[in-house]
Amino acid sequence: MTAYEKAKLEIAEVENVLKQHFGAGPFRVTPVEGGNLSSVFSFEHERQDYIIKFSDMEGAYDTEGFVANLLTSQGIPFAKCLGQGKAGPLSYSISERIRGGNLVDCSDREKSSLLPELIGILTRMNHAGLGATSGFGWIQPSGAGTYPAWREYIISFFAEDQTGTFWEGWHSLFTATCLEKDVFEECYHRLLAYAEYNEPHRYFIHGDFQPWNILSDGRQITGIIDGNFAYGDFLVDLATLEGNLGELDVVQAYQEYQHREGIIIPDFQERLTGARYFKGLDALRFYAKMGWDDAYRQLRDYLLQLPE
Repeated sequence: MTAYEKAKLEIAEVENVLKQHFGAGPFRVTPVEGGNLSSVFSFEHERQDYIIKFSDMEGAYDTEGFVANLLTSQGIPFAKCLGQGKAGPLSYSISERIRGGNLVDCSDREKSSLLPELIGILTRMNHAGLGATSGFGWIQPSGAGTYPAWREYIISFFAEDQTGTFWEGWHSLFTATCLEKDVFEECYHRLLAYAEYNEPHRYFIHGDFQPWNILSDGRQITGIIDGNFAYGDFLVDLATLEGNLGELDVVQAYQEYQHREGIIIPDFQERLTGARYFKGLDALRFYAKMGWDDAYRQLRDYLLQLPE
């Protein structure tokens, strides 16, 4: 199986889409680095800066409008969604461009100084009011979760039949890539055992809360973008963040913040272990599919040393 390649577009193609959406230009379209699954461009319109993303995956941006409204209406610095549409086989989404660059490009000193503010934003985002919504797992355009329970979401998430999604035919990775079936199944059984601690908790989950989706000018966090939005245990986002900020002890800083704010998190260690297995298993198959063998081996060794 070859590594996944995101959709490729020329500047002229992007300009044509923008002309259809907005009318007359100019737009000053510029490619933006990053995005494993989307092709991203910045552009100008009426002296304002925007971002347009393209994906060949069905339903790639279906929930962004709901999520953007949910978060921005509650003061979370998330990119506002301004329009969506189809361009041939591709879906596109237009959002405001938040100033600053990716947090991953900040210096270690800047990341350390920004960590308290980042944890504060993460906490506020995870505790956003969800209104009359219901369900767990993937958030649908209506705002409802896709599954009645967290465990059902997990089972579906890692099921072999993923027809029509990014993971269609993913079991072939066991023979075509570095993905080891015995390792995956061992960690999956551990995930199901720890899931009982995560199951009772329903909050907003960003789903991909890592430094490429966090923006900063080096002095403050300027905004949050993208995500694999779901309802469930918010420690999934902490499990994502902790492995992506170098030597910083993200978990310790997180616990200190919760203590100062008087937020009690029952079964913290067990829930965090369940979240680590959930995010780790997904990352294992993703690294294998992308051909990132070194990252795969490092994560595999980490997961196997987690509690059983």
